[in-house]
Amino acid sequence: MELRVLQYFLAVTREQSISGAAESLHLSQPTLSRQLKELEEELGKQLFIRGNRKITLTEEGMILRKRAEEVVELIRKTEHEIAIMDEIIAGDVYIGAGETDAVRYLARAARELQKEYPDVHYHISSGDTIDVLESLDKGLIDFGLLFGTVDTSKYEYFSFPVSDRYGILMQKDSPLAEKETICPEDLWDKPLIFNRNTRDGDMLTAWLKKGRSEIQVISTYNLLFNASLMVEEGLGYAFALDKIINVSGNSRLCFRPLDPPLYADMNLIWKKYQFFPKAVRKFLAKFEEMIQSPAAKI
Repeated sequence: MELRVLQYFLAVTREQSISGAAESLHLSQPTLSRQLKELEEELGKQLFIRGNRKITLTEEGMILRKRAEEVVELIRKTEHEIAIMDEIIAGDVYIGAGETDAVRYLARAARELQKEYPDVHYHISSGDTIDVLESLDKGLIDFGLLFGTVDTSKYEYFSFPVSDRYGILMQKDSPLAEKETICPEDLWDKPLIFNRNTRDGDMLTAWLKKGRSEIQVISTYNLLFNASLMVEEGLGYAFALDKIINVSGNSRLCFRPLDPPLYADMNLIWKKYQFFPKAVRKFLAKFEEMIQSPAAKI
């Protein structure tokens, strides 16, 4: 499977027609049609459903589109890194991060590095553990900011000098909002909203002293902002980390910490034996310098 053909395929998915894609690629329509037919024959799968006005992707075609986008982006990133391998410190740093106030540490490291190297640029994508690890393992990002333990057989890491505290996000007029802290028994009969990564036996269910089948898990989420809207609309109580959702001022929500307290440790991780371009190495060195500073816990 050639990269050129994958780019042809993506052009067709973008234009939703072979004629439109052929025009954008400066190819004849018969040439493009032949290349797509050979691609389908190579894979042994139909990729398109050809209609009168536009084409749509089959299930196999949608899978190929996702993978082809990743391949093309990875090659683009690699070509860019090779092109700037000289004495000029310039380039891009890609970070995948879970939702946490600790992103401030990444921003501070970037701000300090920017003073010395203004041609370094930063790209942060949000997601939970599943999203971040998938992107990291595919080489689409340089670093991942994740909670919990690190698989040291696969990754190197630096630990953040702070931890995030867990609590419950709820409506301000909820009966539990009158409490200063929330204990496990308070939640046993309440509709709960969990992060999708929550499993029986992990620290949240261990704190709760109940398995998921013994409580009312009404919904799951991967980004807390969406969960906060569910809470705001009265769907349930969301397990959350502090300082992510603004609960001040006119917000209809409030946050109450767990008791006994529960904290999430955070790490910046990257793949072992990873060769980084200079801009990425400079960022990592600046981050290490910052977290080891006596003033790091701010």
